[in-house]
Amino acid sequence: MKKITRKNTPFPPGPAATGELFAPETAADTETAKIAAPAGRIGTDESGKGDYFGPLVVAAVWANSMIEDKLLGWGVRDSKKLTDKRVVDLAAQIMVEIPHAVVIIGPEKYNELYAKIRNLNRLLAWAHARAIENLLEDVACDMVIADKFGDEKYIKDALLQKGREVTLIQQVRAESDAAVAAASVVARANFLERLAVLSRAVGVELRKGASDLVDQAGVQVLRAGGEDKLRGVAKWHFKNTQKILHLNKP
Repeated sequence: MKKITRKNTPFPPGPAATGELFAPETAADTETAKIAAPAGRIGTDESGKGDYFGPLVVAAVWANSMIEDKLLGWGVRDSKKLTDKRVVDLAAQIMVEIPHAVVIIGPEKYNELYAKIRNLNRLLAWAHARAIENLLEDVACDMVIADKFGDEKYIKDALLQKGREVTLIQQVRAESDAAVAAASVVARANFLERLAVLSRAVGVELRKGASDLVDQAGVQVLRAGGEDKLRGVAKWHFKNTQKILHLNKP
């Protein structure tokens, strides 16, 4: 089987990042499941959608029955149920041994695209479609499973020729599928890595999420480098932007 390196938009390289613990992992909490697909299937998921700082990342992972067994044996599941450290460790295994593709949209490009599209779900669909198409260049597959968001036509409309030849299944809580869970892990690990790179670049610890702590970090970035610096690390259309600009007033 051909091993596939991640395919992404240009972004400065940096070491994998570990951060706050999300939730303790327990061996009994394994909800990842299998879906029969003789030729294997692709699962896709994203990270960074709800985070003010950092990129939007979409990953696609291919799995057949043999790979599913490997993923389940490793303890792969929805990244939201894993610690950051566990996510990074699992992603390292997946990205070495399992076919995958990654699309990373950095904050500056994200803001540019959002200004044109004006719809987060359409932007997400575009990124999912690109990850699917990239992976289909290297694997034979007739099924894709993605988490359901917005209108189901969004991803279908964004797919190119190869993508339109596969069966696309969009379902709520798709991370219960092994391939989608693996994609969620790969996407989150890449998000954490890029967030760490951006933090070092601006000299401020950029927090995950969109909380008051995120606003405080935003004020630090704004005072250090102005709006251009903030636009370079943040998703500008979030409500946090107006809060940060207000907090920065004398």
